[in-house]
Amino acid sequence: MTSLLDRVRDAGVVGAGGAGFPTHIKLDCKVEVLLVNAAECEPLLATDKYLLNTHPDEIVEAASAVAKHVSANKIHIAIKAVNEKEIASVRGAIAHLGSSVEIFPLDNYYPAGDEQMIVYDVTGRVVPPSGIPLDVGVVVSNSSTMWNIYHALSGRPVTHKFLTVAGEVARPTVLKVPVGTSFSECLNACGGSGLARFKIIDGGPMMGTVLNDSEINSEINPGRNSERNSAINSKCVTKTTSGIIVIPASGNFDACTHDTATRKMLNRAKSACVQCSFCTELCPRHLIGHPLRPHRIMRCMAAMDFAAENPVLESPALETLKEALICSECGVCETFACPMGLSPRQVNKYVKKLLAGVRHAKNANEKKHEAPLVPDEMRKHRKIAPPKIMARMGLQSLYEKKAEGFVELSPDRVRIPVKQHIGAPARPLVNVGDRVSLGQLIAEADGRVSANVHASIDGVVVEVGSVIEITKRGA
Repeated sequence: MTSLLDRVRDAGVVGAGGAGFPTHIKLDCKVEVLLVNAAECEPLLATDKYLLNTHPDEIVEAASAVAKHVSANKIHIAIKAVNEKEIASVRGAIAHLGSSVEIFPLDNYYPAGDEQMIVYDVTGRVVPPSGIPLDVGVVVSNSSTMWNIYHALSGRPVTHKFLTVAGEVARPTVLKVPVGTSFSECLNACGGSGLARFKIIDGGPMMGTVLNDSEINSEINPGRNSERNSAINSKCVTKTTSGIIVIPASGNFDACTHDTATRKMLNRAKSACVQCSFCTELCPRHLIGHPLRPHRIMRCMAAMDFAAENPVLESPALETLKEALICSECGVCETFACPMGLSPRQVNKYVKKLLAGVRHAKNANEKKHEAPLVPDEMRKHRKIAPPKIMARMGLQSLYEKKAEGFVELSPDRVRIPVKQHIGAPARPLVNVGDRVSLGQLIAEADGRVSANVHASIDGVVVEVGSVIEITKRGA
């Protein structure tokens, strides 16, 4: 009999709400608690809410199946309490199915959907620094991942993705598209943008990746695919794409656009940090007891010898700098906390980069279990509501412009990356000229930490490499 893990692996399911860790590996465990993350962590995104309203039975059934597999005696679906419609929808599915799943109402704060935040909110357990929920008997899975698991149990692979298109577009919308659909088609399906110059965020406004602004300077209009806009045309939807956000090219969004040159950002940190410690006092990881103090890392910048081969490793404050390794890069410090407009998150990313692959990095948190982790008693007073962050970033008007409606796309062409997940890329099984059908395995997991990739449309293979391009033309 085919096991749940076998079906999930065969279907190519990966974490749909994060970095894309292969789900068959994540669920190869035994835990006390299964936690379904339906918090919709990033502002502006609405995909979780759409799935909870339209497919609650599938999510609840998948959660029950997974809980049985991992031997969990508690199943929670964590939803923000403000989402009353979604809670009612899931509650109806639980009653209809006679399920033992429980709903846990979360406070409306950012980043409520962070894996370690949600574990603490629901269970009261603190995941150790650089640890994973499994360390405290919990496994967390996104609601979109649960939808994929439900279909995997019926033998249907991951071929489509739900995502939100929002921001400065004519009609903010939730889309269902074949994996490999271009961003430009997604934007055109939502009416395009009326802005002559804008920025595109792959993901949410807080932690998403901002596409190169120099390449995004042509207007996208419905019915016209701008061939000049190479950044958008070359970008395609993957299994982990959560949203596409359009924002103005100028405004108060500089802190999280990753545009500041590294040396300029470090010089600003050295010269302008007033050591107010607001970045630490509002840091979500610090507030649950993790030894992360961004203001001290910023202070270390003043003594940094940037002429050294590796200024971090040669710093006398190396032990303090190692704290950057447990930063989740949520962005609260630079988008909301810092009164000087500095970038503690970018500094932490710089430090992490210099520590990567070095022995110090591997042992940075070797003492994480020696002292008990005590959450800050002020945490409940320092949670930041998404509207406040959006207002500070100058995006309040976009926050109020909710994604409404639903559109399913059927493009004539898809470009499917063979690597859409953590680990090794999948190994292509097709050649140029091959005819493929929807759901056909076109790239096989290459190693344990890898994931299968399937055709998302019927068509003919016209390119095989880091992406497999399929077109309906000539099919």
